[in-house]
Amino acid sequence: MFAIVRTGGKQYRVAAGDIIAVEKLAGEAGDSITLDDVLLAGDGGDMKDLKGLTVAAEIIAQEKGEKVIIFKKRRRHNYRRKNGHRQQHTVLKISAIGSEKAPAKAAPKKEAAPAAEKPAAKAKAAPAEKGPAEKAPAKKAAAKTETKPAAAKKAPAKKPAAKKPAAKKED
Repeated sequence: MFAIVRTGGKQYRVAAGDIIAVEKLAGEAGDSITLDDVLLAGDGGDMKDLKGLTVAAEIIAQEKGEKVIIFKKRRRHNYRRKNGHRQQHTVLKISAIGSEKAPAKAAPKKEAAPAAEKPAAKAKAAPAEKGPAEKAPAKKAAAKTETKPAAAKKAPAKKPAAKKPAAKKED
């Protein structure tokens, strides 16, 4: 199911589980908010009733956007002004549209990951216990096993244009 919501003067097409960046909204990371201004909702080609439909979202972060440069210039008047700013954004994760919730698919992977990391953590701790003389060969062996990507070839430098001989002056 998808919905088109309006917030901050802009419209966004969202579905359960989407992450979007919108104009700054009040709240801290982890807070839940509802977006009441739903313009359209549907499931595939079917349109849903908008009466009382809301979109539930969770604030992931409050952050700044890309830097915007404002440069003003008037020709022939030695007038130049340079300003800039970074717009405040709120990053939202859409948790539910109406009563339909986002699928929880990441939970099983997180449980399996710590079990796989424990042997690796022990292997990393073992070289730390050895003396400094034994650390250097381990680093070299690790460097040899890793393959480096091929460096991109640079274009050959252009040769300077040949100079013409100067014309002789005759009196």
